[in-house]
Amino acid sequence: MWPAGRLRAAADRVRSAGPPPGPARPGFWRSPLRGPWLTGVFGLVLLVGITLVFVTGLLSYASYNPDLAPRNDPTPDKGWLGFYLFTWPTSPYWLYRLTQGTHTVLGVVLVPVLLAKLWSVIPRFFAWPPVRSAGQALERLSLLLLVGGAGFTFATGILNIQLDYVFPGSFYPLHFYGAWVFIAAFALHVAFRLSRAVRAVRAGWDFQPAPGSDEAAGLVSPDPAPPTISRRGAVAMVGAGSLALLAVTAGQSIGGWWRRTALLAPHGRDPGPGPNGFQINKTAASVGIRAGDIGPAWRLTVRGGGRQVVLTLDMLRAMPQSGSALPIACVEGWSTSDQQWSGVRLTDLAGLVGLGTRPPPLLVESVQRGGAFSSVVLAANQVRDRRSLLALRVNGAELSHDHGYPARVILPAAPGVHNTKWVTRLDFGEPS
Repeated sequence: MWPAGRLRAAADRVRSAGPPPGPARPGFWRSPLRGPWLTGVFGLVLLVGITLVFVTGLLSYASYNPDLAPRNDPTPDKGWLGFYLFTWPTSPYWLYRLTQGTHTVLGVVLVPVLLAKLWSVIPRFFAWPPVRSAGQALERLSLLLLVGGAGFTFATGILNIQLDYVFPGSFYPLHFYGAWVFIAAFALHVAFRLSRAVRAVRAGWDFQPAPGSDEAAGLVSPDPAPPTISRRGAVAMVGAGSLALLAVTAGQSIGGWWRRTALLAPHGRDPGPGPNGFQINKTAASVGIRAGDIGPAWRLTVRGGGRQVVLTLDMLRAMPQSGSALPIACVEGWSTSDQQWSGVRLTDLAGLVGLGTRPPPLLVESVQRGGAFSSVVLAANQVRDRRSLLALRVNGAELSHDHGYPARVILPAAPGVHNTKWVTRLDFGEPS
């Protein structure tokens, strides 16, 4: 490790030699738009937007109830990063639809702002000399993590929305840990730059500090080219891009008729018209469901309290039937409008094994052979909610094979992957 004096001396020698030809020279970047005001505007928008995206992302992770059982936890090595986790509520029933829709739609809408912010500060990436002090070295390291983390987190999130898993490994840990690295660098960057950004925005769009001054922050060109658009026009253009993305993305989270406007949402996932004509992620064939698995020989095993009951589909149909109007909302950001489900309350099934008063957590298992979340553990508050069903019908019709025939779980305010399809076993009080 070099002493601080020798590091400063080396930096002085590099500075006196001058920057090499190319982007390290101030005259290379000639846009008259770049400056503290433009960068500050984009930075403050991202401060609000990214904070909201991060908070809703944390809520999305909490909705899986990962502390309840390893089956629910796609990132088992989270450690202290899960310090905030809490039992996810069941009311309002549209809660997950709102938080995850906000998370995904806002993440897409912020892309033009993020790209514009990176464009506005690109001269800083080539600042000369690269390192002038320990503090400046720390800031540049945070900038590297910030840009890399932003690119990785936004890219994996958008690929997940598109159901395009081209990256190696599981989406959940990649996106989870990448987001924490990004937000740590983001917080450090805000600590360095927030006060300067606020001052620049307050100075007004027409104020441009002298090149080379401290207020210019290395962004103002000493030889600007003639302008072709104003700074306010640039902000308006970026805003228009974000609004356009909102218009072609938000419909997948709103659901219903508005889904037709979601031009950027994955297509080919609607099963067609009719009572079962609403979106799915996984078909029966894609997870290895065979005709014999859900045919006349299918049975539902209910266990708990040292007792066991085995039910046929006709026996389930003979039990008291209840209804719930609930949507399905998935981590990719899409959701359906409220569907009319009918079936047997989970509390009634708990009553078959003597646990109907205040049933404990519930392990739900599916007959599916492939894919994630073939089993899940539901928290006690989810089991006890009277809207939670083992659904047999939807919108007045029998469940289709792709929607989970002969029986699926449907829950209020839960991620779609917890609404397990093709259910074959319910274990009350056995979350492990």
